[in-house]
Formats: sequence, C-alpha cells, structure tokens
Amino acid sequence: MSTRSQQQNEILKWISDFQKNPENEYLQTKLIHYYENMVGALAKKFAKNSDVQEDLYQVGMIGLIAAFKRFDASVGGSFESFAIPTIIGEIKRYIRDKTWSVHVPRRVKELSPKIRKATEELTRTLQRSPRIDEIAEAVGESEESVLETMEMARGYNTLSVDSRIDGESEGAAMTLLDVVGRQDNGYEYVHKKLILSKAFQVLSEREKEILICTYFENLSQKETGTRLGISQMHVSRLQRNALRKLRDNLPNKDEIGLSISK
Repeated sequence: MSTRSQQQNEILKWISDFQKNPENEYLQTKLIHYYENMVGALAKKFAKNSDVQEDLYQVGMIGLIAAFKRFDASVGGSFESFAIPTIIGEIKRYIRDKTWSVHVPRRVKELSPKIRKATEELTRTLQRSPRIDEIAEAVGESEESVLETMEMARGYNTLSVDSRIDGESEGAAMTLLDVVGRQDNGYEYVHKKLILSKAFQVLSEREKEILICTYFENLSQKETGTRLGISQMHVSRLQRNALRKLRDNLPNKDEIGLSISK
C-alpha cells in the first residue's frame, strides 16, 4: 500500500473516531490542521479583499466541521470530494446573506452572481461587452429584472465615513466625515419640496402616479403596474420619460442636492 493510501486511511479513521466522539477536541484539531490549507484556498477564491477572506475562512471552517460530521465513507468517494461542495455552499450562503453593505431583496442577491458570470462568459464569447437583452436571455430573466439587479448590486460595498481623502494642502489628512455638511435638514427638505412641486407640473397624471408609487411609496415596477393596470414594461418606459422631464426642468440640481439617474 502506498504512503498516500495509508495516509488517507488514517484520515478516514480520524473522521470515523470523531463522528463517534464529536466532543473530542484533540481529533477535531488534528483534522482541521490537516485540511486548513484547502479551506484557505477556497476562501481566497471567493474573497474580494483580505478582510473578507478571513471571514470566509472562518465560515469555511464551519463547513469543514459539518462535513466531518456528515461524511459517510460507506457511500464511496473521497472525503475531499464531499467536503469541498459543503464548504463552498457555506461560503456562498455567507456571501449572499452577510456581505452586502445595504439591505437588498434576496432575489437580487441570488441573481447578481448569475448576471456577473453570464456577463463574463458572453464577453469572452462575443469579444465585446454584452447587451442587456443578451444577458437577460442568458440568465432567463427579463431585461427589467437584470437592470434592477445591476443597479442594486452597486450596494454590495459602501465607503466608510472614516475613509481618508486628499486634502487641499500637502500632508493634510481629511476623511469623508470632515466634508459632510451639517445643514438643518428641515429647511433643506422644504426647499427641495418646493422645487420638485414646480417641476412636477411638467408631468402627466400617469407619470406623477408612477413616480409617487415607485419613489414615495417604494413599490416595485411590477407592483406599480398591478395597481395602475398596466404592464411592468410600460411602467418602466413611463418612469424613464418622467425622470427625463424632471432632469430637463429642474433649475439647479446641484443646488438642491438631487441626483436623478439617466
């Protein structure tokens, strides 16, 4: 019997003994030490930066211990072939549920990696950036869903107010918090409301209804369409037209601090 086979048999015995006595910290430590490089490699594969990598490593260890407890040698196959999907599953769940900087719907968290993967594959295949309709076809979703997910995916990471930025003079140390204004929000709110009320006069009643539903009542385009008795695509089209009219008619968007996406 080769040295590798002997080693594998010894590992399987450790796992079997650990399953019989899961409180045995000595056995658990030996098994973790043997597979820690494998967990580290998987964590590194999915990490965007060193801070996240450490978290994913810890999550991967949880998956590894779960694999020790659930592995059935009688089924056949190596422990690694069973453990790796278990560890990756734990890491992906953690990324989906815990690493977003802002709260977004679960469907966005699940669809976002599919869109990213499809975009990369289409870019390689087409030798150009894919269109939204091509991405939508590849993931089996509507164009509106793809656009919505891509927009919300920007909330994956936010910037800390303690982040340093370049000062005006050499050697000056400034953070984002240093340049955040502290004006009275009440006066600012009234000022914006007056300007928006005037700008809203250029909109049709249906366009006003759509903006009220989507921006003031926080309804989705689909929910807005159901309420108004029109399709989601029609809602999207009217919403874009309404926002374009507002952009064209607001007197000074910078002054009121209002940003309307194109």
